[in-house]
Amino acid sequence: MRYSKDHKQETHARIVKKASVRLREKGAHGIGVADLMKEAGLTHGGFYAHFESREALLVEAFGYAIDRSNARWRRLAAELPPEQRLTAIVDSYLTASHRDDPGRGCAVPALGAEIARESPKTRKAFAAKLEEMIEMVAEQIVDAPPKLARKQAIAAMATMMGTLLLARIAGHGEISDEILSAGREAALHRAPAVKSTVKPRPARKPAVAPAAD
Repeated sequence: MRYSKDHKQETHARIVKKASVRLREKGAHGIGVADLMKEAGLTHGGFYAHFESREALLVEAFGYAIDRSNARWRRLAAELPPEQRLTAIVDSYLTASHRDDPGRGCAVPALGAEIARESPKTRKAFAAKLEEMIEMVAEQIVDAPPKLARKQAIAAMATMMGTLLLARIAGHGEISDEILSAGREAALHRAPAVKSTVKPRPARKPAVAPAAD
């Protein structure tokens, strides 16, 4: 049976969407092509009618996840005055609900370590998507010149993504929540000052020089 071009595009998009969720849940190598196709309601044999390779699907699925994150952040930012946008992005990212639902969350902490071991071609494609995310976050920092805003965006993203990864490693307990809280403060440079509990050493008395003979 011959399907229309629109049907093929819809099927392709459904595979990418399903794969994007499952890959973030189980990792880049935690689920096979047959399982991914089954999730999309298709047979294993139909895979190569849509993708040249498993790597091609991985790139598209990652790109889909990044595009979704960017779109969500843009919608959030559009509803707020400029000075509140970065704070809203950080606060919405470092939450217990995001920690507990990797399949619908950011792809970078979910897949980043595995992507770093993929082929140069795949890493290049991922880097391009990461660049889009950096630029989008930098646009929300309006009180700094472009180069500084970009540096601040990279630092904030690195803190956010590293925090989320650590929080997931820690599980769902008190320490995990503490990590999320500390990460929010660090990403926005708003950590409260901590008073030192170390008592200063008493000043030493100057040595008395011996009397001259």
